[in-house]
Amino acid sequence: MKKVFATFGMILMTSTSAMAGGLTSRLSSSVQLTVDGPVVSSTRLGSSYSTSGSNVSVTALGGLSGSSATGPATINAGTYGIATDGEAYSFTESQFVGDTVVTADSLGANGRFSSPTLYSDNTIQAGGTASTLAGTIDTAGVVSITAGGPGTTAIGQFVSEITVFE
Repeated sequence: MKKVFATFGMILMTSTSAMAGGLTSRLSSSVQLTVDGPVVSSTRLGSSYSTSGSNVSVTALGGLSGSSATGPATINAGTYGIATDGEAYSFTESQFVGDTVVTADSLGANGRFSSPTLYSDNTIQAGGTASTLAGTIDTAGVVSITAGGPGTTAIGQFVSEITVFE
């Protein structure tokens, strides 16, 4: 038995570096299927009031009042007149009543908002529909994908890697 190990050890020590090379090969296939979820983005706008003019007399300036953490302000009308009769004048008054704040929303089925709170500025994107979305890999590593409905992505990939060792 000792002679076999000694002989094997002698063979290993006498081998050249040319005999030490190697080759590995790796094959892999993958499929990734994605269905986008719905998106709702809503921005609450606040109340605003502005006035400007020339040759205008002000008895009571208009503005905002009565706002709260959850409710918009109310608009107070001003009282204005012409400063110098018979002369040209200009007057502008504008107002925007902001959104009422919603302090709680309740989730609908599947953890989604069935009726999301919408404020003045909204972006809404419907969720994807899987429809016929599919992906398979057979025993030979062949990737097949089938397109789905809107808002879906299907990616199929086959990778062949060969590494040579010296």
